[in-house]
Amino acid sequence: MSVDRPSEADSPHVPQLELDDLLEELQAKLDVARGTRDRVHGLLEAVLSVGRDLELGQVLQHIVEAAVELVDAEYGALGVIGEDQWLSQFIPVGLSEEQIRRIGPLPAGHGLLGELIRHPEALRLAELSEHPSSYGIPAHHPPMHSFLGVPIRVRDKVFGNLYLTEKRGGGAFEAEDESVLATLAVAAGVAIDNARLYAQARLRERWLLATGELTNSLMSGHSQEEVLDLLVARAGEIAGADLTVVALPLPGSHELEVRFAVGLGAEAHRRLVLPVEGSFVGAAVRSGGLVTSVDVCTDPRITAGPPRWDGLGPAVAVPIGTTGGGVRGVLMLARAAGRPVFESQECAPLPGFAGQAAVAMELAERRRDSEQVALLEERDRIARDLHDLAIQRLFATGMTLQGAARLIEHPEAVERVRRAIDDLDDTVKTIRSTIFGLRARQDGPAGSGLRAGMVAAVQRAAATLGFAPALRMQGLVDLRVSPPLAEEVLAVLGEALSNVARHAQARAVDVVLAVDGELALTVTDDGVGLPDGGRRSGLDNLAARAARLDGTFRARLGPTGGTRLEWRVPLHVLGEPDRGSG
Repeated sequence: MSVDRPSEADSPHVPQLELDDLLEELQAKLDVARGTRDRVHGLLEAVLSVGRDLELGQVLQHIVEAAVELVDAEYGALGVIGEDQWLSQFIPVGLSEEQIRRIGPLPAGHGLLGELIRHPEALRLAELSEHPSSYGIPAHHPPMHSFLGVPIRVRDKVFGNLYLTEKRGGGAFEAEDESVLATLAVAAGVAIDNARLYAQARLRERWLLATGELTNSLMSGHSQEEVLDLLVARAGEIAGADLTVVALPLPGSHELEVRFAVGLGAEAHRRLVLPVEGSFVGAAVRSGGLVTSVDVCTDPRITAGPPRWDGLGPAVAVPIGTTGGGVRGVLMLARAAGRPVFESQECAPLPGFAGQAAVAMELAERRRDSEQVALLEERDRIARDLHDLAIQRLFATGMTLQGAARLIEHPEAVERVRRAIDDLDDTVKTIRSTIFGLRARQDGPAGSGLRAGMVAAVQRAAATLGFAPALRMQGLVDLRVSPPLAEEVLAVLGEALSNVARHAQARAVDVVLAVDGELALTVTDDGVGLPDGGRRSGLDNLAARAARLDGTFRARLGPTGGTRLEWRVPLHVLGEPDRGSG
């Protein structure tokens, strides 16, 4: 009798094996789903991370760090494309400071990095060395094999590229990695755009605040020098310049002089004279608008003179001037060699800022003109009052005293009355001289004539003498003395007062300038007098000046001791004075 054995198909273990296979397959699919979920979650986290910050530098750093983490790469970098289509910034991740130092200068966009600049499309390579554009890798860079690069677009314009290399585990980047990185690049473009808009808004706000500060400074009565100092400081600070200068036109020439400088090598550049033709600041004058340079040291527009901008690289210059008002100066900003160039959005506010500065300078000039007119009107009123009231009364008093002198019998009383009459005559002469000075026509601003120059010279001498010299001026000082002769007189007075301060040990100095048939300048002190055999170089200079102008010079003992210097020259020796027209 045969016994039936169960077949393999009827074995109870077969369903169990099939169930295990199904469970394993389900587990694998769950793992894939879980991995996909984790990756999507990581992508969302990365998108949120790069969108949190508004500072562009931090946004770019977070983008690279998120990209490296998402695709599991050893190294990553973000290259920002400049206006010249080369990399203006390169932000690496995964390299230590020591490795970066050994590698040397950051890449500019040659080789495989430049391939994405020329062809802004995703590029995925299992072995980057096999690509035709793979060259120029630095000697000390860690080994790299797999490569993944995607462009970042901001408003349909390529901003830069993400570069990822060396997939962890030694494999190649997959299509899914490329898809994830492309999605991150879209989010990065939005975050970069937001950060740039925020930076531009803050930049405009800072320029507006600086313009308001500049205008308030001028309207508050500050001098033009103080205002231009403020202009240089604020412009350099906002634009991130290493050197900021303002060059002003030299009257009667085609040259500009650097009058204000702040920053790198400021002392070396201050007082630098630059031609309008063949210089970078001159290019701004000739163009009438903003000019930029990638490297001011090698700029082809600079053809005149020796090199003047050593150590500097990117630069921008803009004229300070208003339409129809001419150029009042040039504002130039420069960065050290190797620093980023001035981008168009950085330069955009500069013409407006310089234009506001020019308007403010023009308003200040108009205000000074108004003050000058008011001052001249006040002088004219004082002159009328002196002539119509003071002189007439003094003259009447003198006539009365002359008549009374005939009635006085005592000789001593008569002599006193005559001395009083002489004093009145001297007073009338002094007042008339003052009236002529008040009414003298001056081509320059108030206080630019010989009379004002004499006052200023005496005031300056007070600091070294320890006291203020007495000053008297007689005659038509500003009307009859030509400007060249006035310069000679002021030079002689300065030399004479300097001699008194150095040698005389004086306690009082009397300065008299008389203009009649000739010009006579007398300086008298109560000091130790002229020493025998002492140095006379200062006096020799005064004598030489007088001889050159067909005049005379005499140094002798004063009436009460001390020294009396007399310097006399003809009035016409250096031409007739400009008395104006009308």
